[in-house]
Amino acid sequence: MRQNRSEPARDRVDAHVDRWLPVLPELDRDVEGAVTRMQFLTKHLRRFKEQWLVDFDLQQHEYDTLHALAGRRGAARPGELADDLAIAPASVTGRLETLERRGLIVRTQSTGDRRRVDVELTEAGWQAWREAIGGVGREEHRLLGALAPQERRQLSDLLRRVMLAAEEREQPGGPGEPGG
Repeated sequence: MRQNRSEPARDRVDAHVDRWLPVLPELDRDVEGAVTRMQFLTKHLRRFKEQWLVDFDLQQHEYDTLHALAGRRGAARPGELADDLAIAPASVTGRLETLERRGLIVRTQSTGDRRRVDVELTEAGWQAWREAIGGVGREEHRLLGALAPQERRQLSDLLRRVMLAAEEREQPGGPGEPGG
């Protein structure tokens, strides 16, 4: 099928929307298209990241823990990591034991409070995290490279507005919540 130069190229989401319009005539083509594309792109990036981590012999939860530590400039207490990762403190302990055995982190008793444990990324931990995030970042840049810089900024701004609407719903007392 020849593409009309004035019409954008079609992707598989266009076929998805075309399939559903006769079933749901009230379907908003643009809303369905945008949401379905976001879902497909999220799934693509998740699969890419999972495969990339396998190639680096990292499990997702190990990467997440390294990432949380890197986000704290390479050092944190286990409780801070549990909060960052939204998991139980006991779950962090198991993750840290595995990462320490692999030489990716070190745990030491705090010099200021012997009851406290400090966790730090080792050079090998920093290296593993940088390599893992680098590959994922390259794929993100490859995908968004289809857009000009001003289009990427516009997309980010538009998605921020959508995100703010989602966050508003999540706030206690927000629209749709009791008292909202």
